[in-house]
This record gives sequence, structure tokens and C-alpha cells, in this order.
Amino acid sequence: MPTKSLAGVNIEVTEEGYMINSSDWSEDIAKEIAKEEGIELTDEHFKVLEFIRNKVANGETLTIRGINKSGVVDAKTFYKMFPGAPLKKATKIAGVAKPESCI
Repeated sequence: MPTKSLAGVNIEVTEEGYMINSSDWSEDIAKEIAKEEGIELTDEHFKVLEFIRNKVANGETLTIRGINKSGVVDAKTFYKMFPGAPLKKATKIAGVAKPESCI
């Protein structure tokens, strides 16, 4: 597996840059990944990232529809917060595996 240095820590990642071990994640690492994606994280971003991490930890499937129904953020805002490919970018920044629904 390739490794990447983020926030002074060597992290194992997939070929697409998703973290292998989500327990290595930290807010500092999230900020560096977000910067690579052209996103500056706010408190609202971290609420979404926490929601995503909790869903994945509970073995639940991630979808944009589920995020829209989360009460954390609506779909329109989610697309603005993580432009381009919101679910792919948000999960990468959250330090979890790429959702199966993402190509």
C-alpha cells in the first residue's frame, strides 16, 4: 500500500488516496486532505465529517439522500461544501473508505 505524509504522520492510503485505517484520522489530517481537495474546513464541515464517521463506524451505508435526511446538512448545502463529487470528497476527508456507490 502507498503511504502519504499528512500532518507529520505517515498514513497508509489506497491508490485513490483514501485512508486504509480510519483510526489514524485526526482533524489536522482532515484539514490537509481538504486543502489538497481545495476545501477550507469550517465547523459545519466537521459536523458533516463526524456524521459520516459515525455512520461508517455503525456499519451503515452512506448516500447523499441519507446525508440530506441527517438533520446535519441538506443536499444542496452538502454539494456546495464539497463541490464536484461531494460524497467522494467528504468520505476521503473523513478518513473512511470510498462508498461503494461512488464510481
